[in-house]
Parts: sequence; structure tokens; C-alpha cells
Amino acid sequence: MGLNVLRTTPLSLFSSNTKPIFSNPLCSSLFNIQSTSTTSFFRSQAVSATPFGVSSIHNQNQRRGFRGGVVVMASSAPGSVQKSEDEWRAILSPQQFRILRQKGTEYPGTGEYDKFFGEGVYNCAGCGTPLYKSTTKFNSGCGWPAFFEGLPGAINRNADPDGMRIEITCAACGGHLGHVFKGEGFPTPTDERHCVNSISLKFVPADS
Repeated sequence: MGLNVLRTTPLSLFSSNTKPIFSNPLCSSLFNIQSTSTTSFFRSQAVSATPFGVSSIHNQNQRRGFRGGVVVMASSAPGSVQKSEDEWRAILSPQQFRILRQKGTEYPGTGEYDKFFGEGVYNCAGCGTPLYKSTTKFNSGCGWPAFFEGLPGAINRNADPDGMRIEITCAACGGHLGHVFKGEGFPTPTDERHCVNSISLKFVPADS
């Protein structure tokens, strides 16, 4: 049911030809391995899935809903946060810079929000733009936070250079979030999994 890491290589040893080995092909999200909305969705329960299908992008109508009393819309216009790499280095931690600006990946199962299911909103750790509502988060068992949809207009999608995966970035600042996959068999309203690095996110509680 859950996806377990069988053997991994320390983060410092990651390279283009060194990858963790997983017990299930669904755990391929951020490691270049091949591979939507209802309030009743069981976010905290690990779900089983059929073998994944081909990742693709489908134009879908964006939904604006009121879930769990949290109402948030992305407020920053696409590309509205412009900084030089030196400016980003000055305001981000080394790990944030490596992932958000250099498209790095955090070690699976170590992220702050992997198994976290508090009520609130996940903002971009780089520019503060709201990206995901907590009611769209689910436990994919893959080692990274998973969401079945982002806030309307908050997420950009672009094919990786090799065409194998679809990268997702913050529409406001371009910060790297992770990758999105579709057709993997998860029982979510959109049948999508936004596989996101915890370091790319900053959680804001609903009661704050």
C-alpha cells in the first residue's frame, strides 16, 4: 500500500547516474525515473494505486472552491517577482537556493511537510505566493508532499529538457517546486500528483 524506500544513496552522493531504488514505480516523481476536488477525500490515508500511466498534461477547467473554511487565491501576477541570482542567494538558505533556483531535490522522506496534514495554505518559500490549499494534500507514500491541484494561476508547467517529466514552478517567481504526474491511479478528483519539495514550501496555518 505505502511506498517504501528500500535502498538509497546519501544526498551528498547524488549524481546524474546515482538514484535511490524504490519498491514501487510510483515513487519516481523527482528522480528522473519514468514514470483531482472533494472535501471527503481521505488526505491522511496512504492509498494503493494501479501501475502508473504515461505522464501528460490535460487542459482542465480550474476550480475555485471553499474547502475547510480556507479561502485563498494566488495574488501575484505571473513573473511578478524578479530578482538576480545574487539577490536570491542573499534571502534564501543554501538548501532553498539549491532547490528553488537550481532545481535540486531534497532527500525522500526527510521533508518537513511529507507527513504533515495541518489545515492552512502552502506558500512559495521564495516569494510567499499561495500555491496549495491543505485540503488538496494527500499521502502518496512517495517521500515528498503530494497535492492533487494547485491554486488557480499559481503553478506553471514546463516539460523537462528530456521530455520525460513535467516540471512545476511558482508562477510568480519561477521557483522550482517539483514535478506533476497524471494517470497514476490515485483516487483523487483530478488524478494528478504534484510532487513537491518541502523546502520549496512555507506552511501558513488557517488560524494565523
